[in-house]
Amino acid sequence: MEAVKLIRKWMVNLVGIVVVLGLWGGVGAAPQVPCYFIFGDSLVDNGNNNQLSSLAKANYMPYGIDFPGGPTGRFSNGKTTVDVIAELLGFDNYIPPYSTVSGQEILTGVNYASAAAGIREETGQQLGGRISFSGQVQNYQRTVSQVVNLLGSEAQAANYLSRCIYTIGLGSNDYLNNYFMPRYYSSSRQYTPEQFADVLIQSYAEQLRSLYNYGARKMALFGIGAIGCSPNELAQYSPDGRTCVERINSANRLFNDRLKSLVDQLNNELTDARFTYINSYDVFQDIIGNPSSYGFTVTNAGCCGIGRNNGQITCLPLQTPCPNRRDHLFWDAFHPTEAANIVVGRRAYSAESSSDAYPIDINRLAQI
Repeated sequence: MEAVKLIRKWMVNLVGIVVVLGLWGGVGAAPQVPCYFIFGDSLVDNGNNNQLSSLAKANYMPYGIDFPGGPTGRFSNGKTTVDVIAELLGFDNYIPPYSTVSGQEILTGVNYASAAAGIREETGQQLGGRISFSGQVQNYQRTVSQVVNLLGSEAQAANYLSRCIYTIGLGSNDYLNNYFMPRYYSSSRQYTPEQFADVLIQSYAEQLRSLYNYGARKMALFGIGAIGCSPNELAQYSPDGRTCVERINSANRLFNDRLKSLVDQLNNELTDARFTYINSYDVFQDIIGNPSSYGFTVTNAGCCGIGRNNGQITCLPLQTPCPNRRDHLFWDAFHPTEAANIVVGRRAYSAESSSDAYPIDINRLAQI
């Protein structure tokens, strides 16, 4: 009898421990959404370009120097914005790249992003292989076929996908590696900045409708950051290496304004879906205008790279980066540090000001 009492006491204590662990989070809680699908460029690529014949790769040190997995193909010293968002959504692991994902893994989501990719097919072609927005959408369509097979029916797959989060962030390369590169591309001679923004948004909207037709219902669209403030553009066009290049930033704002309007249009048109706009541009401008409030001391130069402001090209293989990476807004000529990505990712997930997300942030999008 004494032994039975001891066993019962032990089991009560065990149940109590399990409950405490569950409340604390030690027992893996389910994420807010069943899956997370990512479309974009080098800002969020996590390995899809590794096997391509491309100059746009980051699968070597010092990239990933502060990331647990080392140089995975992320264009940062550590986490990207979508890694931060995946954490905040409650996923136990980061979303895997399309190039390596297989089997049941796809049910938690896939990252289709590709460095140098743009909305336009020709964007980034001078850098070699890349997967354009339309190519990423086609890869997603292949994934959906696999989801249907895994879940057993199109109806079950549609229900499942309707609860997932989709983040889309393209357009930067259409300016960096197209419109503002007249030596390689004719777009700046064909279109005014206003016309080019219109053309981009028209193509962008077509791909979003394709995603909708293949089950996407909760889509967060990331605006373009202040490209004219990146070390590369400062090195080329800023007289003092510090003042942001307004002709580039003004073109970026034209695109962002249209993207925000597209959110309204699609929300009215596709009433069973929900679109939202993430204002990356203003977040970066806020950081540049108030760096000390975010812990940054260097906002105009990369932590590694070559040339003025480390802005001429990206990090060279095995190059020694700056030791004070937490102080830098930019990791290389184009891409933010992990510290900056954490700020952007957190404000995309949970808006700190009314301008961060329109009409809702990703946290609220997940709860719909």
